Amino acid sequence: MSGNAARVQAIHQITNRKPTPPKSPERLEEIWAENVFNLQKMQASLPKAVFKSIKKTIMTGEKLDASVADSVATAMRDWAMAKGALYYAHVFYPMTNLTAEKHDGFISVQGDGSVISEFSGKVLVQGEPDGSSFPNGGIRDTFEARGYTAWDVTSPAYIMETDNGSTLCIPTVFVSWTGEALDKKVPLLRSIAAMDKAARKVLTLLGNDEVAPVNSSCGAEQEYFLVDANFASQRPDLLLAGRTLFGKAPAKGQEFDDHYFGAIPERVQVYMQDVEETLYKLGIPAKTRHNEVAPGQFEIAPFFEAANVASDHQQMIMTVLKCKAKEHGFVCLLHEKPFAGINGSGKHVNWSVGNATQGNLLDPGDSPHDNAQFLVFCGAVIRGVHKYGPLMRAAIATASNDHRLGANEAPPAIMSVYLGTQLEEVFDQIKTGSVSESKHKGVMDLGLSSVPPLSKDAGDRNRTSPFAFTGNRFEFRAVGSNQSVAGPLIVLNTILADSLEWVGNRLESELGKGTELNSAIITVLKEVMELHGNVIFGGNGYSEEWHTMAVNERGLANLPTTADALPVLKEEYIEDLFKKTGVLTPVELESRFEVYAEQYILSIEVEAKLVINMAKTMIYPAAVEYLSKLSSTITSLSSLGVSLEASSAQTVANLASAMMKDVSALSEALATHDFATTEDHMKHCAFTVRPLMDQVRESGDALEGEIADSFWPLPTYQEMLFIK
Repeated sequence: MSGNAARVQAIHQITNRKPTPPKSPERLEEIWAENVFNLQKMQASLPKAVFKSIKKTIMTGEKLDASVADSVATAMRDWAMAKGALYYAHVFYPMTNLTAEKHDGFISVQGDGSVISEFSGKVLVQGEPDGSSFPNGGIRDTFEARGYTAWDVTSPAYIMETDNGSTLCIPTVFVSWTGEALDKKVPLLRSIAAMDKAARKVLTLLGNDEVAPVNSSCGAEQEYFLVDANFASQRPDLLLAGRTLFGKAPAKGQEFDDHYFGAIPERVQVYMQDVEETLYKLGIPAKTRHNEVAPGQFEIAPFFEAANVASDHQQMIMTVLKCKAKEHGFVCLLHEKPFAGINGSGKHVNWSVGNATQGNLLDPGDSPHDNAQFLVFCGAVIRGVHKYGPLMRAAIATASNDHRLGANEAPPAIMSVYLGTQLEEVFDQIKTGSVSESKHKGVMDLGLSSVPPLSKDAGDRNRTSPFAFTGNRFEFRAVGSNQSVAGPLIVLNTILADSLEWVGNRLESELGKGTELNSAIITVLKEVMELHGNVIFGGNGYSEEWHTMAVNERGLANLPTTADALPVLKEEYIEDLFKKTGVLTPVELESRFEVYAEQYILSIEVEAKLVINMAKTMIYPAAVEYLSKLSSTITSLSSLGVSLEASSAQTVANLASAMMKDVSALSEALATHDFATTEDHMKHCAFTVRPLMDQVRESGDALEGEIADSFWPLPTYQEMLFIK
């Protein structure tokens, strides 16, 4: 079947597709967390003493009493099997941004050949998957296979339902035989513990007698694209790289912004409702859904949760989005830039810190200038971002995210803090040595009797900032849509822990001199602003003026590519940060550099191979076939005395020739492997391979605009983005 015939058939199948009837919505109260072994289910199935012990561990983070494990395992197994589960899986999160799981049956064969269902506390608490094929960054040799999973009590077990059956999933950590963290959960839990310790010290110095454990919270806004599976199956680049490596921009893209917050297409809404029902059963509070800016782009956003649980839930959201897309005839694209020329996808991470006794520690209240607790914690965040901005950039560095950072759709690669006019004025006052007032929320009267006056926030928002304060939390807007949120959360928690430790030590010093508390706070915050105020910026983060000012006048780092950003992980001050907070050992940190660098290199090399293959086997043959047909037509008509302009044929021939010349150069660059260091290899990918890929694409996309549609082998942007 020719390329165009396959496209025509795909369009026919899509446009004549029978609509998937929406399910009758179930009552939220009836399905909420029905597939989660939460505290309520534990309380109903465990002895009182066991439940009390396990609840204490979950709520306070105290060490698990090993004696309760058997009782919990039995209750968990009985609950899971009653819901049809015959298998369980220790679910963990290796350094791939993906989810890993090994399924084992509850079956136990007896001596007489009979079987029973069995699930012990020992098996619940610890598993042993083969660790040889997971990235470890040089921690161990590949032939050393042993790795361990250990039950994370603070994140509830759940049932994952599929058409093929149900599985009990148990969130776990993943470590090597030698004890190093091979996953994202261990350092996340460590970062929470470090931040909790430093925060409680500061809260005590601020005069609080009772201080509950402090945790960070996360609400991640997930953006994604949906493409019909009939189109995606004809695009090798979408199938293997998650983005289009060729594709001419359609006449209409997102110019009218008519897709943004528009009516959700019926087929997509049925898909969304199916996703949300699955998430509700898993106890994941999906709250918001809408069309995003680009055609074919959408967003789902959950309500915030404790960081560790939110991180697990975010992984589950990505899994459910992809699985449900298949059921509805879509492919869900989580790549940061699946289509050139239109907005890519991010995953804005809304982050805050708080506890049960003092509440949200980043809530300024109505009078932030009088809220010493808020000012101290906000000041600590400002110091952390300024001191460790390059680390924040490294935490969101991937080959795919490089496509959107700094474009007019995403924050720049320069880390800065947006506070809003109200808070910026307050911290400017602090810099002078005193603070006396702050703007109040206003009221907006629209002059319409039928519409009540609207409450107006004291400051606007800034979508060009990578790290913006948005009322009672910070929004890390630069995180990529395909990433695990654990990495960014680890960094935010760790830099806050370090800054709070510094603030606590400075407060102790001032108070030790006999300084009154409020004066001591102003003194410390004044020092923060003098040393770190350069990171605060409320203007247009996209502008060239800001890029120049940020680097030349304020001393901020501009790290546009992953090749620029990842080496930050090897800096001595970053190693010291993770070492003194206990979040990552030097060996664990080095392993992460090696793993992430390898992923970057492999991602670009896979894409380069695809570019070469698609250019050689799909686009060039289409150009040759079209030229042959065009030449034959021109010759036939010429014999009849009809003359046609031959410039079109010459254009196609020139473009095809130029493309293949660039393909040869790209092949040669890809064959180069003589690099002294990993950093050199990354730079080769960033500054040699990627530009050559762009050159091949430029000719290929130009050919799409010259070759007759009946000869073009790939589904077009117009088809993939607008036919649903």
